[in-house]
Amino acid sequence: MDLQTGGNRSNMQFGVEKLVGSNYKYWRLCMEAFLQGPDLWDLVVGNDTEMPPDTLDTTEARQKGKVKCWKALFVLRTIVNKELIDHIRDLDTSKDVWETLEKLFFKKNVAQL
Repeated sequence: MDLQTGGNRSNMQFGVEKLVGSNYKYWRLCMEAFLQGPDLWDLVVGNDTEMPPDTLDTTEARQKGKVKCWKALFVLRTIVNKELIDHIRDLDTSKDVWETLEKLFFKKNVAQL
């Protein structure tokens, strides 16, 4: 249990500790692994952002792609502590959310080393 986050299960979602800032390095490692499981990681790093053209033949593939994007965005938005949500509230892609959190916390952790 982490006393900085209150040490209770309310700070856990999907089996991953919510991001509170001070736990960024651990959270980042856990989230990367978590998003790789359901095949969402490529969306976060920007390797899977192209949608097929909008035709009758690709309707199902486009819908599946949209659902996948929404899932990744949902996970990232709900796995941060409520005090941090203003930083990512208006972002439309999981890649943008990830990059914003990276900018906010990664440099701080590197500076501490």
